[in-house]
Amino acid sequence: MKPGDELPPLTVPITRTLIVAGAVASRDYQDVHHDAELAREKGSPDIFMNILTTNGLVGRYITDHFGPRAVLRRVAIRLGAPNHPGDTMVLTGTVTAVDGDTAQVRVVGANGLGHHVTGTVTVEVPR
Repeated sequence: MKPGDELPPLTVPITRTLIVAGAVASRDYQDVHHDAELAREKGSPDIFMNILTTNGLVGRYITDHFGPRAVLRRVAIRLGAPNHPGDTMVLTGTVTAVDGDTAQVRVVGANGLGHHVTGTVTVEVPR
């Protein structure tokens, strides 16, 4: 791995089940992640994915690429456009720095509205 290396994209279909299951698994019971009617009352067109589910998908993207020995050392992400049911999010990544067994990867997850998530992941890949 070297700076400038691009990770292959990961396409993630955003389903209602993924959004609700991710929220429940992360113990996020905020209604906008479970109840479409209440989400609409609060101004959203539908339920939307929480940051903890997004964080898990980003982690999966990195470890799927770097393999079972990869250890996430830091995940710093920011949410942008929401992921709603029926969206497709495409995760992409670029290695920005390498120091020994550790790499920094710039990650972007985009959907039809724009960038859902942007950030940097520091991953260690022991030899």
